[in-house]
Amino acid sequence: MKKNIAIIMGGYSSEYQISLKSGNVVYNTLKSSNYRPYRIHIFKDKWVFVDHEEQEFPVDKNDFSVLVNDTKITFDCVFNAIHGSPGEDGFMQAYFKLLNIPQTSCDMYQAALTFNKRDCLSVLKPYGILTAESYYLNLGDAINENEIIEKVGLPCFVKANKAGSSFGISKVHTQDALQEAINVAFKEDDEIIIESFLDGTEVSVGVITYNGETKVLPITEIVSDNDFFDYKAKYLGQSQEITPARLTAIQEDKVNTVAKKVYDVLKMKGYSRSEFIFKDGEPHLLEINTVPGLTNESILPQQAAKAGISMLDLFSSAIEEAIKK
Repeated sequence: MKKNIAIIMGGYSSEYQISLKSGNVVYNTLKSSNYRPYRIHIFKDKWVFVDHEEQEFPVDKNDFSVLVNDTKITFDCVFNAIHGSPGEDGFMQAYFKLLNIPQTSCDMYQAALTFNKRDCLSVLKPYGILTAESYYLNLGDAINENEIIEKVGLPCFVKANKAGSSFGISKVHTQDALQEAINVAFKEDDEIIIESFLDGTEVSVGVITYNGETKVLPITEIVSDNDFFDYKAKYLGQSQEITPARLTAIQEDKVNTVAKKVYDVLKMKGYSRSEFIFKDGEPHLLEINTVPGLTNESILPQQAAKAGISMLDLFSSAIEEAIKK
């Protein structure tokens, strides 16, 4: 008997449109499989099941069920395709944990921790994970530009602490541009992180649980046409994503080892995609994504394809791992 799979997509953040694209790829891939997929749109004003005719049916949040033509539909597993809040920051993970419904992404604590760049990097540093020099600001803090620049130097990156897809991020070359970059970041989050610029090869490393084992996927090298890997570079084709990355065997071994260590130290499950920049031959961690993009053009599916893993196998494995655990 086919299992009912709820594919949650949308979300409350600026990433909702990207999430809808990812969710629809998962839905269309699973339609011809041994699963029965359902598109569930999660927005602040509504949680709804959207059928093939684009009709909407409200989700009962008491048990995450849907009533369609007097028939109650429940779900064997939830496939999480929400980038940003509430799918990548722990809220949906906690909700499904309370309802005892399996879901494909990492657990609540890991999601909340990795979504908070500052906290995540702080937890990993004692394990020898290298990172950029950083400076933290909360909304309302006094801003001492000289102190910031003395700590991180120029150029530097100003980032919203809890945001993805390069929303709320700026590369700052001069002190005069610092305040505006801080304002941009605070539009996305009430916490920001300012980091030193690392000049080196940028790579993205996918680590997943696949057929019961932790698997590091082929590495992707990021070559942006812009000043950095911003939204346009990520989603509007203004970058080269080279898989496998043009690394030496030593570099490849180093970053694979660190990416797997991060996955294991944090007790992750499901998908992860970690971003690194090589400085002085050593990989420095930038951030971790636990609900990465899942379109045909997205990095993780590209890496899986290079590893000989089809989209169906990639998605099916995540579902079966979630149900098994």
